[in-house]
Amino acid sequence: MTAHTPEHAPRPTAGQDRPQITELRLSAFAGHRGTVLPLGALTLITGPSGSGKSSAMTAYEALARLGAGAELADVFDDPSACVPERARADGQRRRGFRIGCTVEGPAGTVRLDLAVQAEPELRVVGERLTRGSLVLLETALRDPGRRMVQAAWHTAGAAPVTRAPMPDDRLGTALVPLRVAGKTDGQRLVLAAAEQVVVALRSAFPCDPRPSRMRAPIPAGMIGAGRLLSGCDNLAEVLWRTRSECAGRHALLVSAVRDGCAGPVADVFSEEAEDGSVQAFVDRGDGVRTPLTRLGDGELRYLALALVLLTGPGVLAVDPVAEVPQAYQTLTVLADGLDRRLDARQTRALGELAALTCARGHIRLVGAVRDADWAADAAGASVVDLGL
Repeated sequence: MTAHTPEHAPRPTAGQDRPQITELRLSAFAGHRGTVLPLGALTLITGPSGSGKSSAMTAYEALARLGAGAELADVFDDPSACVPERARADGQRRRGFRIGCTVEGPAGTVRLDLAVQAEPELRVVGERLTRGSLVLLETALRDPGRRMVQAAWHTAGAAPVTRAPMPDDRLGTALVPLRVAGKTDGQRLVLAAAEQVVVALRSAFPCDPRPSRMRAPIPAGMIGAGRLLSGCDNLAEVLWRTRSECAGRHALLVSAVRDGCAGPVADVFSEEAEDGSVQAFVDRGDGVRTPLTRLGDGELRYLALALVLLTGPGVLAVDPVAEVPQAYQTLTVLADGLDRRLDARQTRALGELAALTCARGHIRLVGAVRDADWAADAAGASVVDLGL
């Protein structure tokens, strides 16, 4: 994907050089109708059970995967569950859902809105990419008998728009670099806006540590590139890598673990056994080493989330846009159940660590939590209460 900056596009200003999703829209999705979630560097989504915290996180992750080029069927394994419960089918028994987002960046404020048909078959029925009142890309289902949508994108050349078919099982915005030539200022603006959205969407890391899988040693045959999985199953392998690569960052991790785990903590490390497997330990500083198998679920989740916040795309299993330098990308950690199984001390310590990390601008965090009262202690945190 090649970056293009049209002469009439806004130039980057301080804080705008990294594309960032600043708003998530759930126009009609699961239990949401007309829901708009503003997103900052550190955003906590709260509300009572059933208020839609998890479905909001699901929608964000779905957009992220579509932005990376995934097909609808791979993203929505149960599309009917995304349709609002009281949504009525039309004469052809069709029902669907609508989601979208706003992305700030070098191309200005760009909006993406997507309409998906879930029943009777899964397909994109409409997509719109806009900057202000200018429609940059628009698709619509014209012929239900064909697995295509009709696309039109801004050209501002001899013809105001260019029209061509696009597949109905993918996000059109992610396909723009393959279809738009970039010969006119209008086309270059479309490319810049699409790239901005794709970069912001792809730079997401859904994270839900699973303590039951983190305790087991990593078998020799399962050791890979040391990139942390979303469930943090391979935590021991990643600790081995990060401890040797960056002493300063590892020292910050040890300090964070000390704040959130019971007992003394002198170090956190991994060790290779005779059979080639790798297991992680907490060094208590007096010759005692506690294997991760002995830590509680809350301690393990806390340790994993702290590691995620203190690392980056090179360590986490994400697929950022290779053509765009990392200095122009911001990693967004998506943590549904951020405070799950954490006690008050761990939650507060994790919030303080998140605030410090997100303030640097390279990492953002969107977390769904049961109770956000502790957010007052996390500088810069914004709370979205779905129960209001």
